[in-house]
Amino acid sequence: MLSSTSTLVVHNPLLRPADPRAGPSRARPRRCGSFIVRSASSSVTEKPPAIVEDKDGDLGAELRGSAKFPAIRAAKRVVLVRHGQSTWNAEGRIQGSSNFAVLTKKGEAQAETSRQMLIDDSFDVCFTSPLERSKRTAEIIWGAREEDMITESDLREIDLYSFQGLLKHEGKAKFGEAFRQWQVDAANFCIDDHYPVRELWQRARDCWIKILAHESRSVLVVAHNAVNQALVATAIGLGTEYFRILLQSNCGVSVLDFTPGAEGGSPFICLNRLNQTPGSPVAAGAGRKASKRIILICHGVTRSGAEVTSPSHSNERLNMLGIIQSQKIAELLLDLKISSIISTPRGASIETAMAISNVQEAADCLADDCEPRYVEMKQMQELECESILQQSKKDAAPVPNLQPGWLNQHEDEVLTALWDQSGRAWQFLLDELSDGSEPEKVVVAVGHPVAHIALMGHCLGLTKEWMGSFHLDTGSISVVDFPDGPAGRGVIRCINYTAHLGRWSIPITRPTLDDEDF
Repeated sequence: MLSSTSTLVVHNPLLRPADPRAGPSRARPRRCGSFIVRSASSSVTEKPPAIVEDKDGDLGAELRGSAKFPAIRAAKRVVLVRHGQSTWNAEGRIQGSSNFAVLTKKGEAQAETSRQMLIDDSFDVCFTSPLERSKRTAEIIWGAREEDMITESDLREIDLYSFQGLLKHEGKAKFGEAFRQWQVDAANFCIDDHYPVRELWQRARDCWIKILAHESRSVLVVAHNAVNQALVATAIGLGTEYFRILLQSNCGVSVLDFTPGAEGGSPFICLNRLNQTPGSPVAAGAGRKASKRIILICHGVTRSGAEVTSPSHSNERLNMLGIIQSQKIAELLLDLKISSIISTPRGASIETAMAISNVQEAADCLADDCEPRYVEMKQMQELECESILQQSKKDAAPVPNLQPGWLNQHEDEVLTALWDQSGRAWQFLLDELSDGSEPEKVVVAVGHPVAHIALMGHCLGLTKEWMGSFHLDTGSISVVDFPDGPAGRGVIRCINYTAHLGRWSIPITRPTLDDEDF
């Protein structure tokens, strides 16, 4: 997230497409020719986009995909849910904004799981896509609630025009190079004289204006994969080049917190969690298959009793709740073959890492082939952030739950030191993942939530100003996949996943009676 003094610029503003129910839109913001792709660059960027500065030293438009949002008077939490599996999901068809697919039995079961996940949460309103697969998912989740359900056309899935209804192999055979452009460079993909991803990003911004203008404190939004990606990205200021980087599984839940900005300005926005799925976040799911993976584990609660303690208490051991959390983490990772676990030299991180290692190495007794597992344990000083935070003159008291924006309150030199050190840690993790001795490799990093927030920023190619845009809880899991190997772009499978903690987890949403709840 940009600082409150930065100016957010709309990236590639386009005319809003017409409602697909009325037929193809005649608005042509830019001529590109049917099925002919003409991008600004002939090369396809496989690595995270570089940070570009303009003449004033401000961040370039490549990472400013969001316009200023209208001011809000009170804190607002928005919970995004993707629809359950549809018949066309199961068939592998390109759905786009077509309305022929319905939920499968599995999709209805996924929606029921999400209903149970959110059953104790109080929502003021539900916004839903007009398409049947999302409307049915919303009805299942909303249950007996009497509050309003609002159908919003701009929440429909991405408009893919002539691609819609085709099986993926049919799209490849019929459209050739255009289909490849859709797969590898979607931001510049053009079809039927439209740029679907750019149109989608504009539509997402329009949706946020409507959602934030609604007099509500807690909002449920039920929509689709691509549009939910665009909603998350535009909220935190990421452009179209981040399409397919922030995964949304069927019935995956993402949460964004909005707090009033200073002097009635644009609100501060924090991504509380991304893609809390009904199933395991480490199992096969949405997105391309990846043989290389980094899993970021936040250590459990320490003996101070605070969920996130001040730096002065940062070398504490786990308390009983923290021990339970570490065991739950180890159980979740049981089905993975972990190559190495890298932790900070702090007590809570080492204990959490040991719990994972012990369960991994005991797992050979549970397998039919009894193949022994050996997990390499390492400690890395660059993962340790507490000593840097101790240098700050602010927030000496414990900070429960790492309140949104807390990091950005620290002095610039502290943030710079944290960012630079985490950059070295991220490169170390990539080097660890690049070891060619194993065709499939999973590297686990265990540390403080602040360190992992910075690591995710480096993964996404951001700057230190974005660190306040993410939130992590103790005991949480965040997963980064590398479908093109460690030299390619990291794809975020989930952020701040806590469902594995069961009754010991942080709730997905919290009551919103007072601003302090945020």
